[in-house]
Amino acid sequence: MPLSPLPTISESTDTSPLPNGFVGRALACRRSERLVFRDLDFALQPSDALILAGPNGSGKSSLLRVMAGLTPLAAGQLFWDRADLADDPAAHRARLHFVGHADALKPVLTATEMLRFWAGLRGNGTDIAGALARFGLAGAAELPCRYLSAGQKRRLALARLVASSAPLWLLDEPGNGLDSEALTQLLDAIAAHRQSGGMVVLSTHTPLAVEGAASLSMTDFRPRRGDSEDAAA
Repeated sequence: MPLSPLPTISESTDTSPLPNGFVGRALACRRSERLVFRDLDFALQPSDALILAGPNGSGKSSLLRVMAGLTPLAAGQLFWDRADLADDPAAHRARLHFVGHADALKPVLTATEMLRFWAGLRGNGTDIAGALARFGLAGAAELPCRYLSAGQKRRLALARLVASSAPLWLLDEPGNGLDSEALTQLLDAIAAHRQSGGMVVLSTHTPLAVEGAASLSMTDFRPRRGDSEDAAA
């Protein structure tokens, strides 16, 4: 049985003119045949931070993947400075960093080589040593990744945020596996990114003191009972 149609952009509850920045209107997402969220709107301006809140399974990771262009929308549209991201998805990928649950490290590469590899993919890495130092990894710069502790691996994954520039950071549970010192390093990096006009969207189960951040509760966009039944049909 076909899945039920979902709202188009014209059916968004937000009818205000599109602002500049990173904007989503009437977003909906399905995983397999399950509707995860619907009718979700957001807007981010330069220097903004948005924290996604909600229990496990509420769609935080799914929304981040939608924002990164890794998961297709079931409905709605994403915009960057009023341009529809669907018109140039490659340009959107080039303007963002996405750090998910997996650290995505090659065991045989050193920490320095790993950061250089990531920065090379973006073509704008300038200060590999500085990025390692910011996350307390200067002493591990020449260690192969297979010898790093779990906390060091997580810090290395986060160090790519500052090894090469991107205006939009999408971070899925970035505090996982970090001690208090590393959490402070993460918060400092987020603050510096925002001070330079960057935007940050993150999910977290660990309270993070991100100054001036807005919060978006995923439970506000849960499918209605009829939607869930239709999606499962």
